Amino acid sequence: MNGKKLAVIAVSGGMDSCVTAAIAMKDYEPAFAHFNYGQRTEKRELKAFQDIADYYQVKHRLVIDYTHLAKIGGSSLTDKNIDVEKADLQRTEVPMSYVPFRNGNILSACASWAEVLGAEAIFIGAVYEDSSGYPDCRPEFFTAFEKMLDLGTKPSTKIKILTPIIHFSKADIVKKGIVLNAPLHLSWSCYQSEDKACGVCDSCALRLRGFRNAGTEDPIEYTIRPAY
Repeated sequence: MNGKKLAVIAVSGGMDSCVTAAIAMKDYEPAFAHFNYGQRTEKRELKAFQDIADYYQVKHRLVIDYTHLAKIGGSSLTDKNIDVEKADLQRTEVPMSYVPFRNGNILSACASWAEVLGAEAIFIGAVYEDSSGYPDCRPEFFTAFEKMLDLGTKPSTKIKILTPIIHFSKADIVKKGIVLNAPLHLSWSCYQSEDKACGVCDSCALRLRGFRNAGTEDPIEYTIRPAY
């Protein structure tokens, strides 16, 4: 492992996790974890995950099927009876795309795998800008979760939860990705389409605005590209 410590990295296939992985790999040997939870773009996100893992030649990969999140529902990402909302970057309430306690579920599985592997850290690409409705993207959530892990794992287990881009704007993330040569062209962020990104969901809007503010063009295909 080239003398590097091991870290479990939650890689959804999106832009944020792609750049987070690039940051993590400067100091850690990576173990990539991906989660299928019945989301609308499950197949496309899995492809993005595998493409990014192939790009970095990652040996340790784990794909977890969290079917219970789809059964629980309550989110436009997992329940097709709930429409995906059009982008509203001024929204302050919890959006319908919020998957109840998704990051808590993701971190729990990552912690189990990290303990088995002897990994010293878990990286997750949470962004505070997204917490305009996502309570599990707030910095204090991750601080509390790390304390819980310390209490709920073996005494010899010490796992840090690292969120290196949590205070970045989307433009900062794009710029960091370019500096690190992260494969942004392989990432996928759209909430509802698997061929071309829709351009009108919150995730597409945040991504497009990030690239615009970074002064460069998003390399993935869109059905439409509104100017956010």
